[in-house]
Amino acid sequence: MSVRVSTVPRITRPGVGVVKVSTWQAGTPERQRATVDAISGAWRSRDWPDAGLLSYSVMVGEDGEKLLHYSQWRDDAAYEDFARTGRDERNAEIDAAVPGLERLGLGSYELYRSGEPAEGDTRVPGCVVIVDVEFEGPDPARQRAWTDAVFAAIDNDPYGRPGGISAHFHASTDGTRVLNYAEWETAESHIAALNSPGDGVGSGTELWEKVQNYPGLAGGSVKRYTPAFSLSAG
Repeated sequence: MSVRVSTVPRITRPGVGVVKVSTWQAGTPERQRATVDAISGAWRSRDWPDAGLLSYSVMVGEDGEKLLHYSQWRDDAAYEDFARTGRDERNAEIDAAVPGLERLGLGSYELYRSGEPAEGDTRVPGCVVIVDVEFEGPDPARQRAWTDAVFAAIDNDPYGRPGGISAHFHASTDGTRVLNYAEWETAESHIAALNSPGDGVGSGTELWEKVQNYPGLAGGSVKRYTPAFSLSAG
C-alpha cells in the first residue's frame, strides 16, 4: 500500500474508532526539524503498516521543543497490532537520527463533536491549537456536557473569532480529559482572537464563565503547533 502525503488530517474521516495523541520532546528548534525529517523518512520509505491505521500526522510546537503526533485508527486492536509489529523499527531509525528524544506519553480519544467550516470554505490551516482540559476523575457524561457547554458559548459569542476554521472536541477514553483540536488560519489570528474585545476567546459572557467554572474542572493548557505533514494510505 502506498502513502499519500498532505498537510493536515481529515479529522472527521469516516471509520475512525480511536485517536491516539502523543507528544515528543526534541529540545531545540534544530532538533525539532531534524526529528520531522527523520519521522518522514522512516515512514515514507516503508509500505503503509496496517489497514487499520487511517492517518498519521505530525505537528511542530511553537515552543521550539515539542512535536505533536495525531493518529487515527479503526480500533484499538489495529493500534496494538502496529505496536507489536511496526512501531519499534520506525522508532529505532528515528532515534538513530536524533538521539535523546523523550516520548511524553500517549492518550486515547474518541471524537465527540466538531464545529466545521461552512460548505465552500477552502481555507488551509496554518496553525493547530490544542486545548487540553482535565477533570477531577472519570465521568464520560461530564466530558460531553462540558463540550456541549463550549459549543453553546461559541454559538452565542458576540465578538466572533476571525481566522478560526474548525474545532474538534475529543473525549479521552478513560473519561478524564477533553482535547480540542482547533484549526486556525495562522498563529497570529489565534493570538489576535485571544486579545480581542471582551478579553478574548473564552471570556466576556455568562456562558463562557459557565465553561471556565464547570464543576469538576481540574485544569488545562493551550498550545499552538504548525502542521508538518499528514500521511494516509494511498
